[in-house]
Amino acid sequence: MHEAKKEYYRKLGQTMIKRFARRNIDAVYCDTSEEACAKALELMPSGSSVTWGGSVTIGEIGLLDAVAAGDYEVIDRMDQMPGDDARVIHAKQSAADYFLMSTNAFTLDGELVNIDGAGTRLCFLIAGPAHVLVIAGMNKLAHDVESALQRVHDVASPPNCMRLGVNTPCAVTGVCGDCHGEQTICCQEVVTRHSRIPHRITVIMVGEDLGY
Repeated sequence: MHEAKKEYYRKLGQTMIKRFARRNIDAVYCDTSEEACAKALELMPSGSSVTWGGSVTIGEIGLLDAVAAGDYEVIDRMDQMPGDDARVIHAKQSAADYFLMSTNAFTLDGELVNIDGAGTRLCFLIAGPAHVLVIAGMNKLAHDVESALQRVHDVASPPNCMRLGVNTPCAVTGVCGDCHGEQTICCQEVVTRHSRIPHRITVIMVGEDLGY
């Protein structure tokens, strides 16, 4: 990445820290994925219970591997066996010390904008785990909520549907079809405009293009 763009991201990141703070959301800025992974681990004390939602970003920065290798109580939603009641693992996730996720977009005014299918990612952003760490590349910054939602439909959801192997119009054409099919992943739209609990949500911005 060109040094001018790196400096732009750094200055923008410092501005965003202040704007998130107005919404009772903590935020930090990291130049690289490696720094972001280290910061996330620094924020989670040894022995903490840690879980996560579906995210390309947290895998890209190496955080899932680091958590698995670290001194943490790992709650992996994929550990449930066929026939298990999904509510059991969801209850364990809800009681976790830390929930890891990315965000589909965030706005210049400090809002988090997300779309989900079953809601099993966004429910834990809203309530449950004691702390939520949101790791987001600066490519996910949008001007406002409207443009953030447009970004999710046009930029994030099509490749996500392709990654998940679901049969949606955007997975076939690459263009949002505003679908209502059984496999649509665009069921819940959540805008986090304020965190009622101080220091519960921390956004780790990364000066790289990450995720979708």
